[in-house]
Amino acid sequence: MSTSTPLSSKSSASSTARGRARAALGKTFQSLATHNFRLFFVGQLISNTGNQLTNVALILFVLKLGHRGLAVGVLSACQFGPLVVLSAWAGAVADRTDKRRALLVTQSLEMLQSATLAVLAFLPHPSLAVLYALALTGGVLLAFDNPLRRSFVPEMVSKDDLPNAVVLYSTIVALSQVSGPALAGALVTSVGFGWCFALDAVTYLAVIACLVTMRKGELFRQSPKARTGREVREGLAYVASIPRLWISFAMFACVGLFFFNLRVALPLLVTQSLRGTGVAFAVLYAMMSSGAVVGTLVVAHKRLVQLRHVIVGALALGCAMLLLSVMPSVHAAVLAAFFVGAAGVVYMAASTTIAQVDTRRDMHGRVLALQTALIGGTALVGGPVVGQIADLAGGRAPIAVGGVVCLLAAGLGELGRRRFPPGAP
Repeated sequence: MSTSTPLSSKSSASSTARGRARAALGKTFQSLATHNFRLFFVGQLISNTGNQLTNVALILFVLKLGHRGLAVGVLSACQFGPLVVLSAWAGAVADRTDKRRALLVTQSLEMLQSATLAVLAFLPHPSLAVLYALALTGGVLLAFDNPLRRSFVPEMVSKDDLPNAVVLYSTIVALSQVSGPALAGALVTSVGFGWCFALDAVTYLAVIACLVTMRKGELFRQSPKARTGREVREGLAYVASIPRLWISFAMFACVGLFFFNLRVALPLLVTQSLRGTGVAFAVLYAMMSSGAVVGTLVVAHKRLVQLRHVIVGALALGCAMLLLSVMPSVHAAVLAAFFVGAAGVVYMAASTTIAQVDTRRDMHGRVLALQTALIGGTALVGGPVVGQIADLAGGRAPIAVGGVVCLLAAGLGELGRRRFPPGAP
C-alpha cells in the first residue's frame, strides 16, 4: 500500500498536467473549431506563404536590377501607395458586399498578377519600370482585398470566438513569414526568381478552393448597408469618437513609418552594413517571423488585446529595433531579429484586435480600411525615406531611427491612455 501511493500521485499529477495542456491548447486555438474559419485559416496560410515568397523575391529582384536602397523604397511605395487612395472607399464597398464572392474575384486577379510577374522574371532583360507597374497593380488589388479578408473574419465565427480568431489571423501572417522567406532563399539561389512568382500563383488555388467549399448557411452575415455617399466620413467620425481606436491609430501611423518598412530596411542592413547575401536576408527575415509566430501564440492564449498591450508592444519593439541596429554580424543579428518579430506581433495583434472587437459590425470594413490606409500611407512615405536614409547614413540608421520613434509612440500612447481611461466620454 505504501509503495503505490507515490505512483498514484505521480499518475494523478501527470493526468492533471495533460488536462491543463489540452485546455491551454483549446483556449489558444478555440476559433479553429468552426468549420468555415478552419477552411479560411488553411487557405490563407497557404496563399500568404506564397505572398511572402513573392514579397522577398521581388525585393531581391528589384535590388538586383536597381542596385540602390531607393529602388526598393520606390517598390514599397508602388505596392502600398494605392492603399492610401483607395482603402477608405474599398472599406465602404466591403461593408455592403458579399465578402466571400468578392474575395473570389480579388484572389483570382491577384493570382493573375503573380503569374504575370513570373513571365516577366523569365525574360532575359526584365524592365524595372514594368515591375513597378505590376507592383502598383498588386497594390490596387490589395486595397480591396485587405478590408474584405479582415472584415470577413467576424462573419465566420461567433462573437465570443472573435478575439481569438482575429489573433489567429495574425498567426497566418507570422507563419507565412517564416516559410515564405525560407522558400524564397532556396528558390532564388537554385532555380531563379521566376519560379518564386509561379509558385505564388499556384498557391491562390488553395484559398479559392477553400472559399468555394465554405458552408454559406453557417456564416454570420449582416444585411448589406445601403449606400449613402457619406460612408468614408462616417467611418472617420466613428474612429474619432472612440479614444481606444484613435489613440491606437495615431500610434499605428507613427510606428508604421519604420516598422512596416523593415522589409525595405532589413535587406539594406544585411547587404550594406553586415556584408551578407540575399540568402542571409531570407534567413534573418525568417527568424524575425519565427519570433512573430511565438508572439501570436502568446497573444492568442493570454488575450493581450487591451490598449496597454499596444503600448507595451510598441515599447518592446522600440528596444528590439535599437538592439538589432547595433548588431555586428548576421549571426549576432539573428537573436535580435527574433525579438523584433515577437515584439512587433504583440503590438500589431493588439492593435488590429482592438480595431475589430471594439468596432460596430456595420463599421468593420471602413474602420479596417482606415487602418489599411495607414499601412499604405506609411509605406508610401516611409519606404522611400527609409531607402534614402540607408543610402545616406548606412543600413543601420533607419532601424535605429525606427526604434526611437517606437519608444516615442509608446510614451504618447500612455499619455493618451491616462487622459482617456476606459469609460471616459
